[in-house]
Amino acid sequence: MAYTPGKEAGVSRIGKVKLPSYFMLALTLIGIADAVYVAHGNVTGAPLWCPILDGCNTVINSPYSRVFGVPMSYFGFIYYVFMFGLAARLAYDPFSNSLRFRAILYAALGAASSVYFMYLQIGFVREVCSYCLISAITSLLLLLAALWHFQATGNSA
Repeated sequence: MAYTPGKEAGVSRIGKVKLPSYFMLALTLIGIADAVYVAHGNVTGAPLWCPILDGCNTVINSPYSRVFGVPMSYFGFIYYVFMFGLAARLAYDPFSNSLRFRAILYAALGAASSVYFMYLQIGFVREVCSYCLISAITSLLLLLAALWHFQATGNSA
């Protein structure tokens, strides 16, 4: 068997380019499921099951959990659905400069928002919600995946 340059361990270049966007798709599905569960708790008023940290219900019932009367979980759902669409478009057109930059921009906004909301939970509410923590980690991983995608597609497409 002869060695052919450019063929690395059976993974093509396009596979390496699309892998970060597929990772982003998986992360957005986690975020959507997380936001839907918390939103369901907001709508029905049913207490959330808090498996790790026992502050979920305190956090979602705090005054910091709503903006203009709308639960933050609704905004999280919209964010993750938007990021899902963006990641799907990146999987289809990985070298689009506008999509690449928007993925980094919106993922950075989501990660910064998550850091701020975690600050509010720790500093003011004095409780931490497991689902908010999952969302924050997911947002940070989305930012890393967007940066990974940008690096994988090269600095200039």
